[in-house]
Amino acid sequence: MSKIKTHLLLIILLATAMLQQAAAQTENAISEFKPGAVWYDKKGVAINAHGGGILYKNGLYYWFGEHKVEGSAGNTSMVGVHCYSSADLYNWKDEGIALAMSDDPQSDIVKGCVLERPKVVYNKKTKKYVMWFHLELKGKGYSAARAAVAVSDKVTGPYQFIKSYRPNAGKMPFYPQGTPEAEKVNCAAVADNDKFFCRDLEGGQMARDMTIFVDDDGKAYHVFSSEENYTLHVAELTADYTGHTGKYSRVFIGKQTEAPALFKRNGIYYMIGSGCTGWAPNAARWFTAKSIFGPWEYHGNPCEGPKKEITFGGQSTHVLPIAGKKDAFIFMADKWVPDNAIDGRYLWLPITFKGDDISIVWKDSWRLNDKSNFSLGN
Repeated sequence: MSKIKTHLLLIILLATAMLQQAAAQTENAISEFKPGAVWYDKKGVAINAHGGGILYKNGLYYWFGEHKVEGSAGNTSMVGVHCYSSADLYNWKDEGIALAMSDDPQSDIVKGCVLERPKVVYNKKTKKYVMWFHLELKGKGYSAARAAVAVSDKVTGPYQFIKSYRPNAGKMPFYPQGTPEAEKVNCAAVADNDKFFCRDLEGGQMARDMTIFVDDDGKAYHVFSSEENYTLHVAELTADYTGHTGKYSRVFIGKQTEAPALFKRNGIYYMIGSGCTGWAPNAARWFTAKSIFGPWEYHGNPCEGPKKEITFGGQSTHVLPIAGKKDAFIFMADKWVPDNAIDGRYLWLPITFKGDDISIVWKDSWRLNDKSNFSLGN
């Protein structure tokens, strides 16, 4: 066979393979959300990005989440943070592991640690992508309660781990205007609601379930469950987003709230969270505030429909503003499966508004282009 014929044959084979791959991806393509169903990436592999968050950048959405493995061991981190990209939010390309766990037993992020709820934001000043997550040290259960941060020059990574620690050591909280005296910390006469705060004051406050929120002015905030999960903290980050400034407030003191997810609409800050019942689902709760530091007003359960009292079997992890759509936000929740962590499912539902109030209504399936999903009118 001549070289020309050989080259032509190779080109034909390559083109055929590319067409077959494109056809397979088209066959796997979806055009609607089905909350709780197995969600496959473009290669037909189940998406593995639990407890995640999404960053929108240059026309693409990037989904970061915990990579789980089979069995109960999947509740520890053996692989790292997985990243996927999408232009339409339905169909996702596997971008690989953005932050890999370490083989070094001295590393805070050695394989077998607990890494939860990774969130990535972009810093316009430093031009760095910054990832925060909740970290528990290997073999320590949930006693470490640390915040951890990593950075990258590229959105998909690799991310370089910087440090883990408990935030705001030695710092007293900021009190928004109108804070009742009863909610101000007095470690000289410790009340039940302050005992964990005062215990941890010198070494830094506990940081478990968390999210990161970037405001319109570019300032970023770390919101996390603290004080043995009894109280939320809203903490300001440094200008480069890799540390805490020491300014923070306490929210819903003593009421046991975790799984915070924040968004902003018409100048009002919204936060959706859950109660604390371990891996078992419970009723969601939502709050509003006119300032990021509060005071935050509690509004009850936003969910409507079957199993609304257990957030449809899931727990909040992120609220995603849809690019280019006014008043369009997606409530993202995870349905945890602790006995086989990799089988955890994703519950994405539209947030609907009536004035400044919100509802999250169960839907077996739904589409982005259906405007009725996002607004109930005023």
